[in-house]
Amino acid sequence: MASGSPPLASLVHLRRARDLIDRDYAQPLDVPALAARAHMSPAHFSREFRAAYGETPYAYLMTRRIERAMALLRNGASVTDACVAVGATSLGSFSSRFSEIVGETPSAYRDRRHDAAEAMPLCIAKILTRPTRYV
Repeated sequence: MASGSPPLASLVHLRRARDLIDRDYAQPLDVPALAARAHMSPAHFSREFRAAYGETPYAYLMTRRIERAMALLRNGASVTDACVAVGATSLGSFSSRFSEIVGETPSAYRDRRHDAAEAMPLCIAKILTRPTRYV
């Protein structure tokens, strides 16, 4: 195990919290609730999560939400509907975060063609269309 990595027992608990984010991304989730799932204090959980997964719990949650929103937008959902469906509470914050992660506005993403992603096997399309942060 690399130096600075959480111990194996912590990884089991962190995985429970990450699985909660993956499953319930549209629900109101916050660090204290996720930390409780991992049986850790919020501060310790945040440090351990970042060490294990390379990003903060909030960043991971927002990436999952944007990833799901991208799929909805590719299928023709309105930006507002996608925002609400993934659990975002503010259209402005959602649009800003979407643009930050994807590199274009939700409307621009929805309006452009996505034929290549549709023609690929789903497992490949998920890898290639996974959002990455543009800073």
